Amino acid sequence: MIRLENVTKTFRTGADEVHALYDVSLEVAQGQIFGVVGASGAGKSTLIRCVNRLEEPDGGKVWVDGEEITALRGESLRQARRKMGMIFQQFNLLSQRTAADNIGYPLEIAGVEKSERERRVLELLELVGLEDKARAYPAQLSGGQKQRVGIARAIATNPKVLLSDEATSALDPTTTDSILDLLQGLNKRLGLTILLITHQMEVVKKICDHAALLEDGRLVEAGAISDLVADPLRRLSRAFFPPVIDIPRDPRAVHAAITFLGSAADEPILANLVRKFDVDVNILGGSIQEIGGRRVGQLQVEIQGEQMAAAVAYLGDLGVRVEVIK
Repeated sequence: MIRLENVTKTFRTGADEVHALYDVSLEVAQGQIFGVVGASGAGKSTLIRCVNRLEEPDGGKVWVDGEEITALRGESLRQARRKMGMIFQQFNLLSQRTAADNIGYPLEIAGVEKSERERRVLELLELVGLEDKARAYPAQLSGGQKQRVGIARAIATNPKVLLSDEATSALDPTTTDSILDLLQGLNKRLGLTILLITHQMEVVKKICDHAALLEDGRLVEAGAISDLVADPLRRLSRAFFPPVIDIPRDPRAVHAAITFLGSAADEPILANLVRKFDVDVNILGGSIQEIGGRRVGQLQVEIQGEQMAAAVAYLGDLGVRVEVIK
């Protein structure tokens, strides 16, 4: 649905250059909620703005729904952009227009007749839970309500892709959860593909099924979030399950990170391991979390005994990911 191939972008101010993106290649399949995370200045917002050509890439190609966006000009580009809705951190609502008029604005630009526009606006207000705020102006709305108007406006023309640039960063945690629930519902109900830019790991944890990590304009890792989190050597895994440090470890033991996915997170695997191989298992730390709609657990352990190597191999045979920590 969305594909970036070797995209680069450099900003120039006088003699100064800021390299925002270095040779970034990324693919988002239809129906995915794909999160791009990274620190401030990592290039996240530049990436998403290159997708709809609000920023012009210096090099590389971008495809959306099978169309090469970077090859389009004029009316062809405008038509392609109608397949892409976008929501912003600061809402970007027109202050002199009501909620209903803000939502109807892209329909007005597209030349939709007034009666059809009004019907569609009412439908969208209901979809985002703002039926009673049609005549309210942005100054009369809370942050969460403003973002709901922004979301309704973004999907007014029935886009196939929704681009979200830090859409929850200005919201409190409770409101953030409600907006994420709304986005997840729209993804399922409308089949929207969502490319979501955020620096909040809780956002990725709650609704994303795939993710990528950007750092200084470079793509560090990308893939299914359950796979990324399940690998203790991945950066995203360490963000959710920080390694245990400053704990004395027995040099005679195997030190390992054991990651459980799905139903395995609820199974007594370690108890069975102790009985089967007569080993001692010392749990150094760990947790079970709901990530990308799946239960993921990780334990950092010491395993000691004559059959500790066989015990580690047995865990691998069960489909549990085990990484020996050096």
